Amino acid sequence: MRHSPPLRDGHQIRLIEGGQAYFEALVSALEQARSQVHIETYIFDFHGAAAMVAEALERAALRGLRVWVVVDGVGTPGLPPEWRDRFTRAGVDWRVYSPLGTLGLLIPSRWRRLHRKLCVIDGQLAFCGGINILDDWYDPHHGTLAQPRLDFAVCARGALVQQMQETMAQLWWRIQGVRHVRQQQFPEAFSSFRAAGLHLPWTHEDAHALDGRLVAKAGLLLRDNVLNRSQIERAYLKAIGAARHEIVIANAYFLPGRRLRKALIHAAQRGVRVRLLLQGRYEYFMQYHAARPVYGALLAAGIEIHEYTASFLHAKVAVVDPDNDRPWATVGSSNLDPLSLLLAREANVVVADKAFAKQLHQRLHLAIEQQSTPVLAAIYTQRPWHQRLRDRVAFGLMRLALFLSGNRY
Repeated sequence: MRHSPPLRDGHQIRLIEGGQAYFEALVSALEQARSQVHIETYIFDFHGAAAMVAEALERAALRGLRVWVVVDGVGTPGLPPEWRDRFTRAGVDWRVYSPLGTLGLLIPSRWRRLHRKLCVIDGQLAFCGGINILDDWYDPHHGTLAQPRLDFAVCARGALVQQMQETMAQLWWRIQGVRHVRQQQFPEAFSSFRAAGLHLPWTHEDAHALDGRLVAKAGLLLRDNVLNRSQIERAYLKAIGAARHEIVIANAYFLPGRRLRKALIHAAQRGVRVRLLLQGRYEYFMQYHAARPVYGALLAAGIEIHEYTASFLHAKVAVVDPDNDRPWATVGSSNLDPLSLLLAREANVVVADKAFAKQLHQRLHLAIEQQSTPVLAAIYTQRPWHQRLRDRVAFGLMRLALFLSGNRY
């Protein structure tokens, strides 16, 4: 089990809010790409603005760039026939992580999903966050939205780009190895697994490429099922434990385990203002209802809970002590729930920079004050019996799923 890697100096980090801004930044970078593109996402949809990214990847491949795309077998089980043909003709290499097969999610080992959202271009520029390739105004289950979903990503230059490219390359070659084994192509499979363990070459950028403001420190946190099982959770625990004034967490699917709950409660008890911005609109039964039973202990400790109601909340971000001399902020794909912290492949960028932390803090403060509804302890304890029953059923189902997967939380 690895501890959190140290944050390193010399990064250029830019906060991006919303899919539209993210797609525009991604497409702009793809148009300037010169050699290669690696992209991973849970959902790759082709409605509305998301098609901008698909078209930019197609153009990049047609220009002769090597384009690798990996999607999750649950989030994106298949390509529309039109786009399958277009990507094939252009030369876009497309792979599906852990296809479900006949029995689907009935097999607990298939609950381990690829949930991270990463992109590296030419080994120099990276994107990381919670934003899928999915139009802000569209939801696959709910159709057109009245307001765009709230989500964030970062655009980064610096040392973490190499780490990001290496982890993406390793996953690509492991997928290739499994594919060759299934096709009984054993020499090719051996070559793929061997490549997955190597540090593959990447393009070093020169010092002149890092124009603009340099962030003091930043780093990449990963969660997988081999070496990085608890890296993201440990980083949260360390930051919460060191907080002196304020903690703001925005998390779409929030069901923290015992250690995280205790850390938040202890922070509130020592005088730290703790605010949680959580999902306020019904999206999925399990995630929506299973979170509610933990509200009571948090509210009793003085933790403020606000439910985002303007649209769907999809953010997975946090800020600790933005006005302090040692601020901490994170933007990524990891929810604070057992699916993310115990089962999925996740990626978060951590930033230690006052200007960045303040920018993210201001946006979250605005969402809390203007786009959310506070959860009041008196109202929470008096919610109808049928709602409490649904909450308990969902919470019990989540615990049962963890038991079946062999995990404790």
